[in-house]
Amino acid sequence: MIEPLIATTFRSAIFENSYEALLLILIISGPPIAFASLIGIFVAIFQAATQIQEQTFSFAVKMVTVLATILIMGGWLSGVIYQFALQIFTNFYKWN
Repeated sequence: MIEPLIATTFRSAIFENSYEALLLILIISGPPIAFASLIGIFVAIFQAATQIQEQTFSFAVKMVTVLATILIMGGWLSGVIYQFALQIFTNFYKWN
């Protein structure tokens, strides 16, 4: 009678932590992707208006944007990852 309860609790903990991990991935990857998309649109409009058809220009600008976003938001992003890792390791003993 006790085994199914333990298995259910273990499974729910796994699903809950998996859900939180996927949500964390979306939160962490969101700002760089959003800024790269916005800059990509502006660069595409600029290239269309000036008839510049250089492919590496768009790529380089997006890469610099992503790197700048990660550098600017790096402290916050690493704090979020640290809190999640701390939560996982703190609650690990409860999964038995």
